[in-house]
Amino acid sequence: MTGVAGGSSGGGRKFRAVTALQRHVVNPLSRRMPGQILLETTGRTTGRPRRTPVGGRRTGQEFWLVSEHGSRAQYVRNIQADPRVRVRLSGRWYPGTAHLLPDDDPRARLTTLPRLNSAVVRAVGTELLTIRVDLDTD
Repeated sequence: MTGVAGGSSGGGRKFRAVTALQRHVVNPLSRRMPGQILLETTGRTTGRPRRTPVGGRRTGQEFWLVSEHGSRAQYVRNIQADPRVRVRLSGRWYPGTAHLLPDDDPRARLTTLPRLNSAVVRAVGTELLTIRVDLDTD
């Protein structure tokens, strides 16, 4: 889940509350769910794989998602340091290259993505940012 609901000026308290809940409750549970889409980045300081549950949609050889906290999200910072990622879709891992798209309209993009995740992103997001992952072809 990812987003610009309140903009960066009013999102401090909301950002801290949402990220604490996600980090300690939602993400650990979501990562264990077999159908959950995961985005794997490389930690920018540790170099270790970091897996984040996300919502999005594959369209051909692209995977689209919207980050609810934009450049404040740790996985987005990891992408800025190294855009090579992997995406787990339907239990299978796909390598790819992530692209941050600040000029894309994230609210419009959310209308093309799964409804439930998009609603959550809009509700808790503080800085929406569209991300496209170009999946490597087999």
